[in-house]
Amino acid sequence: MAEYETGGESLAGRVALVTGAGRGLGRAHAMALAAAGAAVVVNDISVSVDGTTAEEYDLATRTVAEIVAAGGKAFADRSDVSCFRGAATAVRCALENFGGLDIVVNNAGIFTGTGVGELSQEELERCLAVNVIGSAGTVRAAFEHMRGRRYGRVVNTISEAGLRTGCHAGAAYAAAKAALWGLTMALSDEAAPYGITVNAVSPGARTRMSGAHLDRDGSDLDLAPEHVSRVVLALVAEAAADVTGRVVHAAGGEVREYRLRREADSPLVRRVNGQEDHGCRS
Repeated sequence: MAEYETGGESLAGRVALVTGAGRGLGRAHAMALAAAGAAVVVNDISVSVDGTTAEEYDLATRTVAEIVAAGGKAFADRSDVSCFRGAATAVRCALENFGGLDIVVNNAGIFTGTGVGELSQEELERCLAVNVIGSAGTVRAAFEHMRGRRYGRVVNTISEAGLRTGCHAGAAYAAAKAALWGLTMALSDEAAPYGITVNAVSPGARTRMSGAHLDRDGSDLDLAPEHVSRVVLALVAEAAADVTGRVVHAAGGEVREYRLRREADSPLVRRVNGQEDHGCRS
């Protein structure tokens, strides 16, 4: 599995669950975790990027076959994590097949780029269900086991679309990914007393979800998903016990940390306080 050399510590003996791991980022994460020695539950229900159409192939089984062929351990799970029941089933798959669960990578997500004027309630609910309820439900089910062992690593997947302007990703997707920032912060507080870390990764990678957007922008960066998987490995490592409640952006081999902080002195604050003319724009 040379493509997925970890360059870090071994995860031998650890069990990981990666949702949406049939292709793209999820597949890269599953392959990287397996290369590091973890047994991996590959969760995927094989649907289109907007979650409405079934794919031709069983993507979870295909990823598992790749991992096993390379000498790793993996098991396919086809639970729909967009509801708490399905999320609990995915967690139970790890417990029943590998005897435990140490690492959860919440990667499953769907995309709708619909503007708010054309957005239907059904589209919004579907996007929130997969991206937000899926992540919350999976962690909820995993926490019961992790708390008892006083160990766990959770990585959620957010997006710059929910962190800044200029991404033009659509209201539903941006809202869902922004919600995951808050979920990550709240879960990190709740998990800390039990030795469980909760972080988030904001990926910049060429996948079926991002390909069209990147082509429009004419990007020529090396946006291989494996660059993001390297960061995921760092966040789930034994040595990352002191890293929680953090958001890391990874793209093209570059790594940045997103930080949210209050500022008492900014152009907008001065304007609101009547200390600056209305021409200021910052």
